[in-house]
Amino acid sequence: MCSLCGVIGGNEHWTDAVARPGVFTRNVERLDRRRERARRVSAANSVLSAFGMSLSDWQGSAFVLATRTGKSEMIEDLGHLWPAAERLSGRLCDPLDPQLIARMEETDHG
Repeated sequence: MCSLCGVIGGNEHWTDAVARPGVFTRNVERLDRRRERARRVSAANSVLSAFGMSLSDWQGSAFVLATRTGKSEMIEDLGHLWPAAERLSGRLCDPLDPQLIARMEETDHG
């Protein structure tokens, strides 16, 4: 998404489900949006575990990214996840790395 859409679209990140007229979402109920957010955290943790990190929801308004050694950083939305992961770990964190995807698929099927 271009930055202009982010400015005129409100302060929500495009990955967040919101209940607002004109915004696509299948989850208009607050509980459903929280459930969807929890599923996104779970999916992110599936990938982050390969980098020794985990993500948790912070009161439905932000996320906390943490390493196994105790370093942590609060991020506003999932758009900030991978740059923060690289800062905390001090290495490249590519969730689309073919070797990582192959290992994850192997784990899911094995």
